[in-house]
Amino acid sequence: MNFFWGKDVTILFKGWPNNNLGMYILSLFFVFFMAFGIEIMSMGPIMINKSPIRAIGIIQSGIYYTLRMVLVYFVMLAVMSFNIGIFIVAILGHGLGYIVVKFRELVVDKTTTDSNGTDPKV
Repeated sequence: MNFFWGKDVTILFKGWPNNNLGMYILSLFFVFFMAFGIEIMSMGPIMINKSPIRAIGIIQSGIYYTLRMVLVYFVMLAVMSFNIGIFIVAILGHGLGYIVVKFRELVVDKTTTDSNGTDPKV
């Protein structure tokens, strides 16, 4: 097993991308957006706090976590194709998703600080 570069690869399913350059490029986008989605989903779901039933929040968290783990395993299986292109787009998807999540956290923190006039972490 070693890393290689090329479109002649099997990713996730037998016959996909089927040695077709267009399908290989589509699979690169697919893996990128799965990795990006994993990082976006790491923020956690928006809970329904106004509901009197706590089971709704538990069910929502369970479904959210399950979906995130499915995406994590799909990206892991795609990277196990040992194709350098897939590996690079998976890393780029995770990296860009992380940047978006952290930027959003900073913006929300700054908005919270500005609206209260004090730092909420102090």
